[in-house]
Amino acid sequence: MQPMALWKRVLILLVCVWGIAAAMPNLFYAKVEAHNDAVAAIEAAGGTATAEQEAARAEWPNFLPSALVNLGLDLRGGAHLLAEVQVEDVYKSRMDALWPEVRDAMRDLRDQVGAVRRAPSPDGVLRVTISKPEGMAAALEAVRGLGDSVVTLTGVGKSTIDVTAEGNDIVVQLSEAEKQATDDRTIQQSLEIIRRRVDEVGTREPTIQRQGEDRVLIQVPGIGSASELKALIGTTAKLTFNAVVSRTNDAGADPGPRNLLLPSMDEDGVYYIVEETPVVSGDELVDAQPSFDQNNRPAVSFRFDTTGARKFGDYTAANIGAPFAIVLDNEVISAPVIQSHIPGGSGIITGSFSVEESTKLAVLLRAGALPAEMSFLEERTIGPELGADSISAGRVAAVVAMVAVGLFMIASYGLFGLFAVVALVVNMALIFAVMSVIGGTLTLPGIGGIVLTIGMAVDANVLVFERIREELRAQKNPFRAVEIGYERAMSAIVDANLTTMISAGTLFILGAGPVRGFAVTLGIGVVTSVFTALLVTRAIIEIWFRFTRPKSIIV
Repeated sequence: MQPMALWKRVLILLVCVWGIAAAMPNLFYAKVEAHNDAVAAIEAAGGTATAEQEAARAEWPNFLPSALVNLGLDLRGGAHLLAEVQVEDVYKSRMDALWPEVRDAMRDLRDQVGAVRRAPSPDGVLRVTISKPEGMAAALEAVRGLGDSVVTLTGVGKSTIDVTAEGNDIVVQLSEAEKQATDDRTIQQSLEIIRRRVDEVGTREPTIQRQGEDRVLIQVPGIGSASELKALIGTTAKLTFNAVVSRTNDAGADPGPRNLLLPSMDEDGVYYIVEETPVVSGDELVDAQPSFDQNNRPAVSFRFDTTGARKFGDYTAANIGAPFAIVLDNEVISAPVIQSHIPGGSGIITGSFSVEESTKLAVLLRAGALPAEMSFLEERTIGPELGADSISAGRVAAVVAMVAVGLFMIASYGLFGLFAVVALVVNMALIFAVMSVIGGTLTLPGIGGIVLTIGMAVDANVLVFERIREELRAQKNPFRAVEIGYERAMSAIVDANLTTMISAGTLFILGAGPVRGFAVTLGIGVVTSVFTALLVTRAIIEIWFRFTRPKSIIV
């Protein structure tokens, strides 16, 4: 048998050692997880650690690998929510934001259209009344000019708004093509914001995906309950900067049309009447970080994007000496007087914050505001006990399968069967090592994929050993029989595993949730099985041949 090149043997050995080392943390899951959580918390706190965090970090040596296989909802327990996004809320916001533009467009046509005012209308519809109906044609043309082209393939050439006339009124609403595009953008934005909020609190491998036209499925392993998840997702953290109309102590004061009466967050019994349409919104916020003000009190610094910075700068330049309100979730955090032009789009929010509150507020602001309200149609809390039972059952199944397969291989192929069992153990280590490194999620179907891989892993060895038996019957010497066995079995092994990889790839692309978990473990198992069957077992056999130099072998 032609021996492998030295570099190949070294590479195989390094891969095996790496696989065992990288899979090892999963044998001490609780300790390593506590270590990882403590390290993440200490880094987030800028290197400051509590006694509990230091103790948890010391649970696992820093020089050892610490990546773990993430456990899915069915194994770890957690929360399941099905939410419906109220996309109609966005239509109303779009029309409210369009009103100032319509008013400005009418300003140059004042001689033709007369006085312009906003009339009452349903949500999602902007109704504007002009006093001179003879100027309706010019008004319609000016308002239609405010529309843009719909940014979708199906909406090419169509305007984002429909503009019609009803008596003295101009009626503006989103076109059907734009409503469809808006719905898609709203769902995608909701998905991204939910994902960012969930990721900010350090949960592991959430499943967040669209279902149907306007629903979102949210599954988060490791979180305490569905109500806790709802509180996290439902926290709007909507930041706006609104012009202040007046200040009052009357909780029942009439704010007037297109105004809001909002309570002060820090001053009991104080209310502000602010304009409903904000000067700048949190959608234009690009960063928020906990910080300290000039008096060394906890605060939150923020920064707008280019558009928000321009709006903020223009407003402050035109309203020096006037108050403006910083509004968070319909509460006025503060209402400072504009002392000077504030260019650059940066500022700071001060208030009666603790360090923890300022940090939490910064997280929520960075995550952004949900574009529309969400109503929860279904919620479930899955306890960790169910997951523990599943893990225990899966562990028993895997051990029984390995023992049964190992006994069969040893009974059928003797010493060579024992070599195959050693390679099978390495194969299992490699599967967990790869899943740990890539951050894969193990689900109950994934455990099924691993158990299936145990049986498939020795399939290649069976093909090789049977070929070796045939060559021995043909009176080939042991060295040559093993070499020919590997050479002639390789094409069959590659073809068989390639078809399995195609199936696993199809399941991953077209499947969802647990089906994809099964596909991932199956695909990884196929690759590692081929590696261990064709390279690891051959390396073991070569080493055995080198030290024993047998005159004959029994396979």
